[in-house]
Amino acid sequence: MCSPDKTHNILLLDDLSAKVEAMKAAGKKIVLCHGVFDLLHIGHIRYFRQAAQKGEILVVTVTPDKYVDKGPDRPAFSENLRAEAIASLDVVDFVAINKWPTAEELLRLLRPDYYVKGAEFKELASDMTGKIAREAEVVKQVGCELVFAEDIVFSSSNLINRYMSQFPEETQEYLKIFRERYKLEDIVNIIDQMSHLNVLVVGDTILDEYQYCSALGVSSKDPALALQYQSKDLFAGGVLAVANHISALVDNVQLVTLLGDKDRHEEFIRSQLSTNISPYFITQAKTPTTLKRRFLDGYSFNKLFEVYVMGDSGLSDYEDKRLCAWMKAQMSKYDLVVAADFGHGAISANLVNMMAQHAPFLAVNTQANAGNRGYHVATRYPKSDFLSIAGHELRLAMRNEPGHERRMTDRLARQLNCKQMITTLGRRGCLVFGKDEDLLSIPALARRVIDRVGAGDALFAISSLASCLGVPNEILGFLGNIVGAEAVEIIGNKKSINKMRIKKHITAILK
Repeated sequence: MCSPDKTHNILLLDDLSAKVEAMKAAGKKIVLCHGVFDLLHIGHIRYFRQAAQKGEILVVTVTPDKYVDKGPDRPAFSENLRAEAIASLDVVDFVAINKWPTAEELLRLLRPDYYVKGAEFKELASDMTGKIAREAEVVKQVGCELVFAEDIVFSSSNLINRYMSQFPEETQEYLKIFRERYKLEDIVNIIDQMSHLNVLVVGDTILDEYQYCSALGVSSKDPALALQYQSKDLFAGGVLAVANHISALVDNVQLVTLLGDKDRHEEFIRSQLSTNISPYFITQAKTPTTLKRRFLDGYSFNKLFEVYVMGDSGLSDYEDKRLCAWMKAQMSKYDLVVAADFGHGAISANLVNMMAQHAPFLAVNTQANAGNRGYHVATRYPKSDFLSIAGHELRLAMRNEPGHERRMTDRLARQLNCKQMITTLGRRGCLVFGKDEDLLSIPALARRVIDRVGAGDALFAISSLASCLGVPNEILGFLGNIVGAEAVEIIGNKKSINKMRIKKHITAILK
């Protein structure tokens, strides 16, 4: 015989509150369980059964979709489906969808007699978000009792990774091997270790202006595409983006960059920098601050064309000497010098040679773009402890040397005496060189690409920090691709990488 339909026990939160209040007035003991419950499994069922034994009415609330922070592509099931699955269990009396990110306000609203959490949350120090500790404080405030279930811990993330993974088979096999070789807590600990590094970032400021348009058709007078303006965004790109990414992972960042003396945009730039970044601005005379204006289709975000607003004179000899002297005096204070070199004049040949000689650990990224293609290559640096470049930049640096990227990566890394090097290959992932290790190929971990602009900057930022810490090649490439996967889901440099989100992404993918 089929079980009766219990979807009538799925209530709106306000209706649930009134129902709970009435039942408490009647002397009933209310037990609350709260969570994502993305893939209902035997661990959840045992947890609900244990919780039900504490009182007479078991209420379960689920985290709404928009607040689920379990990593990419989560939740696997919508909030309505998750609520329906839980309501079908005989042990559960009422179900509701929460409307807040955590259970704190929920506890204040329902004021249950018992709040039951799974056994995996018993060690509050292991909760990287701090949510459980905050909820425990609210439990005390409302006169509730916090109880932890005792049973085998199952993981929805683990089951989803094993049976519902959206990665191709070869990537799943790579992740299976990676999980066997490295512990999750060790990888997360590397992210925490980055905070202690003292970092100096130098390079070119680029402002990325996105003009969103819709196509009207071909002009009636000229063979030109006619567009209708919709809206625009202005993003802090170039070295500003790299510094912001790094500042999400370390305590303090010193930024050195070049601004023009006209159309300077200094107020906007300062407003876009993280509060733990100390900027030092050099002025380039008779030149605007570099701005790249991109025109995009507002629906697909496909780029139509670009206009560069920039100078090409570089720093004067006086300013260049002054910058080199300042850098030489400052570099010994830092563990890592990051050169985000976009080829727009901030980093001269003199500064390149000085950094190669005196930087304690030098991380370099030389980006080829329409404003420098053909002459701005990684070989302008005589030495680099860590190098990150894209595949097309590798071919430019090696003058289109015949052969596979693996051979070119190995040759360029040895030529620049790199300790480690990453060559990014888009959807094919990346190659990682290490002096004392075999060259590795790491598959891409992105599943949805919205905008590739800025993804290389994000990868370069975290991999520079990881390389400075001396992590193995395999972890270096893994972390770089995790952050790259995060970045391609963001329009331009609209926001920087987030430390907690990276940890969540790593946890979701390695469980």
